[in-house]
Amino acid sequence: MEYVVSARKYRPDTFDMVVGQQSITTTIKNAVKTHRIAHAYLFCGPRGVGKTTCSRIFAKTINCQNLSENIEPCNECESCRAFNENRSFNIHELDAASNNSVDDIRMLIDQVRVPPQVGKYSVYIIDEVHMLTQQAFNAFLKTLEEPPAYAVFILATTEKHKIIPTIISRCQVFDFNRITIDDATKHLSYVASKEGITADIDGLSVIAQKADGAMRDALSIFDQIVAFSGKNITYKDVVSNLNVLDYDIFFEVVDSIMAHDFVKALLTLDNVVRKGFDLLSFLSGLCHHLRNLLVAHNEESVSLLDVSEKTGVRYKEQSSKMDVGYIIKLIESTANAELNYKQARDKRQHVEICLLRCCMLGDEKKK
Repeated sequence: MEYVVSARKYRPDTFDMVVGQQSITTTIKNAVKTHRIAHAYLFCGPRGVGKTTCSRIFAKTINCQNLSENIEPCNECESCRAFNENRSFNIHELDAASNNSVDDIRMLIDQVRVPPQVGKYSVYIIDEVHMLTQQAFNAFLKTLEEPPAYAVFILATTEKHKIIPTIISRCQVFDFNRITIDDATKHLSYVASKEGITADIDGLSVIAQKADGAMRDALSIFDQIVAFSGKNITYKDVVSNLNVLDYDIFFEVVDSIMAHDFVKALLTLDNVVRKGFDLLSFLSGLCHHLRNLLVAHNEESVSLLDVSEKTGVRYKEQSSKMDVGYIIKLIESTANAELNYKQARDKRQHVEICLLRCCMLGDEKKK
């Protein structure tokens, strides 16, 4: 059987399957339910968060002849089957990155004049719409403002600021959120169970962090790790394959700092350098670790931790041994070192001095 990457295989085909965009999907479903469908929508947000996916689901839903009570397409009517088999004439996709001229928009305008043969709406999805030229935008304005009753335009973009205000004013604007680490981890866990793969939740959390808010990136990284680890994904495999610094490194460094053991801190740094990690990444990671210790110090702010439950417990344990003022001093020291890193001639010595200064700081709680 032909292999299909996870990003395509597990692409949502209903609104309920879309990850991390509940407010947007609920609004769209309510609009369909109450028959308040606008003629133009603008979907904005970073890559891999579901803009094009939601556009396709929306197009499929408004043409479905037997919507469910939950306002989801039935996948059984002629319109849904045509969409699933990629033979629907009601849904038209245009990639504005490669079709951005006035002539391309004129062809689109001519196409809009043809009513749908099956279903109620003709949906025009224009991806990366910010790539259209100024002249193409101007040619598109009149049609976008007063299209035929059966035409719905869905514009998708990663760079909303590049779209002219006259286009934005004619659309309902939806700003898509970055996928949270928790949502991405849960979805990766779901995909792993479907594929019969045993996955360490801490490892999946690292994949979600590496994806930086993009679900598509997370699934691509997941496939890469599966190729490396097989049917059993462990935290160590993920850290090794993605070449990211282990949580244990930073817990160890902070333990050394609290004990004022500068020798152990320097030896840990040497181990990091020997493994080939960038010193700036180490400084940035240490600063982020200290920030996590700060938010873990209070029960009200502990929800700000973007880590697995198991790692969150470790943060709480280490944070409980430190005073808030002490953590803030450590953050100031590492943040200043990170800020001045580029100006330093001897990068390693610069980071070592930062660790020495941290070791010299006193914990008021211990005093």
